[in-house]
Amino acid sequence: MAADTSDIVLERVTKSYENGHRALGGLSLAVPRGSIMGFVGLNGAGKSTTIRLLAGLEHADEGTVTVLGHPAMSRPPAVAARIGFVLDDPFYFDWLSGREYSIWTGMMYGLHRDVSERRTAELLALLDLPADDRQLIGTYSTGMKKKISLAAALIHAPSLLILDEPLEAVDAVAARTIKDILTDLASRGATVFITSHALDTVERFCTDVCIIHEGRIMVQSPMASLADAVQPLLGEHAGSTLEENFVSLVAPSSTRRRLSYV
Repeated sequence: MAADTSDIVLERVTKSYENGHRALGGLSLAVPRGSIMGFVGLNGAGKSTTIRLLAGLEHADEGTVTVLGHPAMSRPPAVAARIGFVLDDPFYFDWLSGREYSIWTGMMYGLHRDVSERRTAELLALLDLPADDRQLIGTYSTGMKKKISLAAALIHAPSLLILDEPLEAVDAVAARTIKDILTDLASRGATVFITSHALDTVERFCTDVCIIHEGRIMVQSPMASLADAVQPLLGEHAGSTLEENFVSLVAPSSTRRRLSYV
């Protein structure tokens, strides 16, 4: 593992739950600094579990989880302040407006109130969110809640963003804006770790890709050289797109059958 040039490193990580489900089975992964890593897999593959481990919300049973050079569960506050998260089921203060929530989040990250207010105004305008206090988060649509979560993750200009389905439920214009923001951040040296089921978006947007299946990494590669990375696994069945290779790697043949009456 190239830990010295990676902002996220997992080494031989296992995680099981009380119901006996084994979510991760010896997962090892290094995310290069300054990359936009697309972390893709089927439902239940272990994506959200991985992100919860990175967020320090859960302990690994075995192995190590390192974020920005520190153990995920014991990183110092100064390191935590360099990370932005959008989790799969974020907690909102529904009784606050988006503006109030964003300003408060910025101040929790140590920003002066005037700085947090200025950045909030810019983020709300960019993401097309209400700029006043009349509409509370509790009345937001799913897409609006996703956008205010992203605003809160960006308010402190993090050097690492860990985002679980940040484009889910947002409209096409907002999705384009979000991708532009993340691309700009990565061009300035930030690392972006993103899960998404939209494989065509991942292929066009991400610099790197990692395919997880049943709690294990199947392929990790720069996007530009994915075809070479899957060749040893798929041989003549290797495809030309991320979607083709993903389906060939993780989908059982039964899922590719057609309906008899169509």
